[in-house]
Amino acid sequence: MRDFIEMMREQGKVEEIENPCSSVYEAPRMASRTDKIVFFHNLDGHRGVMNLLASRGALAAALGVDERRLVPHLATATYNGRVLDAGRCEGGIPADLSRLPVMKHFPGDAGRYITGGIVFSSYDGVENASIHRMMVIDDRHVVARLVEGRHTHTMLKTALAHGERLPVAVTIGTHPLVTFAACTRVPEGKELAYAAELMGGELSVRECENGVRVPDAEIVLEGYIGPETAPEGPFVDITGTYDPVRQQPVIEFNRIYCKDDPIYHGILPAGDEHKLLMGAPYEPKIYRAVSEVTTVRDVLLTKGGAGYLHAVVKIRKNTQGDGKNAIMAAFAAHTSLKHVVVVDEDIEIHDPEDVEYAIATRVRGDTDIMVITGVRGSSLDPMRLADGTNVKVGIDATMVMGREDEFRRAGWV
Repeated sequence: MRDFIEMMREQGKVEEIENPCSSVYEAPRMASRTDKIVFFHNLDGHRGVMNLLASRGALAAALGVDERRLVPHLATATYNGRVLDAGRCEGGIPADLSRLPVMKHFPGDAGRYITGGIVFSSYDGVENASIHRMMVIDDRHVVARLVEGRHTHTMLKTALAHGERLPVAVTIGTHPLVTFAACTRVPEGKELAYAAELMGGELSVRECENGVRVPDAEIVLEGYIGPETAPEGPFVDITGTYDPVRQQPVIEFNRIYCKDDPIYHGILPAGDEHKLLMGAPYEPKIYRAVSEVTTVRDVLLTKGGAGYLHAVVKIRKNTQGDGKNAIMAAFAAHTSLKHVVVVDEDIEIHDPEDVEYAIATRVRGDTDIMVITGVRGSSLDPMRLADGTNVKVGIDATMVMGREDEFRRAGWV
């Protein structure tokens, strides 16, 4: 992570906050005002960073690719990077969360939350890595939001069914491409291999005392998830609204490993980094799905759609029905998607005005809008029904084939 920060610093993409800054509201408020990396030199007496991947430019820079080729590049992933054994974690001391500048982000939050921690887990030969928000209970315990049916939750259920606890290690301050890999739906157990692929082909890991393997990080918290639960929330999620209070599993930490003068990484809830990490990993998945039905050029999950609920898909039509086929493919690839707009190659999907222009001039409401009711929606959408279903809308904002000359815009060579 330090190497990435230094690279972005050389490009003028880091805001240095030299003055003392509070972890309660002040640091999150400052991060909300920019998509640059914000580096705190005195965050409650510690070093801290926010907005590591708050822009697509930052993700492209981490990958070393042109931002315009970001999604096609990610769509070629094979999840086959080499994970190298670098030995055991060393220098651990008894866990003490009071050593970390864990933030409270909004006045309505239930407490201080670890938001940038990757939960690595291992059970019965299977590994997993994913981000879970963790509310601090005391110096050794957090309560983590584990979404039912996701891999960490299913691994915990398996361990508990065998009368055992699930060993975990939480890394804070990891290279942003490792964080991105942990946010991506990959084949089972392939998060570290995908991270290695993104990092150029190889990734070194060390083994904690509980058997969990972790990559390089500023901070590593080692522990277990057992049968104990506690109330978790309220907490601001991706839409900027409060998630409800739930009974969630408690993680007990027994050891902490820290680099010298560690840099704490926090992710602003509903901020630009949260939106990118939630949505951007789905863009290559949608890209691959649409490529099965037509020629796809690009995909964007928009910031205005909370980085998660709205997509714009750019295609080159080969037959008149391709726009609607692309809509259905996008919904199948990302089941939390609520609205999708399909546009032609001449539309700049990163420009909301250009997308609106396509809707204004290339859509007939009675033929080009698909409304699908009674389908699974996102649990984060305040408009979802009590049974978890919702209504999805697809808009085919592409030109009518054979009449393209009527839709082309004037311009200068």
